[in-house]
Amino acid sequence: QVQLVESGGGLVQAGGSLTLSCAASGSIFGVKAMGWYRQAPGRQRELVAAITSGGSTTYADSVKGRFTISRDSAVNTVHLRMNSLKPEDTAVYYCNAQTPHLDYKFPTGYWGQGTQVTVSS
Repeated sequence: QVQLVESGGGLVQAGGSLTLSCAASGSIFGVKAMGWYRQAPGRQRELVAAITSGGSTTYADSVKGRFTISRDSAVNTVHLRMNSLKPEDTAVYYCNAQTPHLDYKFPTGYWGQGTQVTVSS
């Protein structure tokens, strides 16, 4: 079992910044990657960014150049720095720990409870 605790969501004006954090605990040795997905009302959940255990990163095209994912391995925490936020970034953001295999399109593993990000225009 892997437990994920998210923090950092909130309300911000367009052009502003937020940082989301996700702390993992439990049986994390089998986790292949950690990342963030988001789901807006009426839309499917989509990958925002992810980082593998080897440090490779993946970003959705819509966030490239604005969002940065990083990790602090010492405390098993992943951060998502979101700059130049847009109203279309508004969604519930979910932390994901992928195990036992890596598949960004059909992610498996564990999920956080979700944190709301709202960007006002």
